[in-house]
Amino acid sequence: MSLQSLIDAAKAPSIAYNNKDWEAVKAAVTPGFLYDEVATQRKIQGADQVIAAWQGWGTAFPDSKATFHNAYASGDTVVLEVTWRGTHKGPLQAATRQIPARGKSIEIRACQILEIAGGKAKSMRHYWDMATMLQQIGASE
Repeated sequence: MSLQSLIDAAKAPSIAYNNKDWEAVKAAVTPGFLYDEVATQRKIQGADQVIAAWQGWGTAFPDSKATFHNAYASGDTVVLEVTWRGTHKGPLQAATRQIPARGKSIEIRACQILEIAGGKAKSMRHYWDMATMLQQIGASE
């Protein structure tokens, strides 16, 4: 694959999430897709399980979208720099409690490291700052 094809394959799951198009997410990842959400310490395997988790984020932040800033590819690995923006309009399931919608906006910088296989995302390590998000929605403890 060309470097641009690798980058496009790496962006595809987040673009599908931006559109809340769960079938497009499923098409963009391998069946055994491994999602490592570092901020929450969740590791989720399997396209359907990852989609269920992402639907939770989509419920809490229905207008949430990633904006891509930079992309780097080497071998089958792609690193994406993104900013997540959205509004907390639904319940957010945190580790120890559910946080009711607060109507506040978030803007969080993040980094995604993806492994690509056969033109699809095989794994994603997603780094972002949970404390900043909780502070922005007024739920920091």
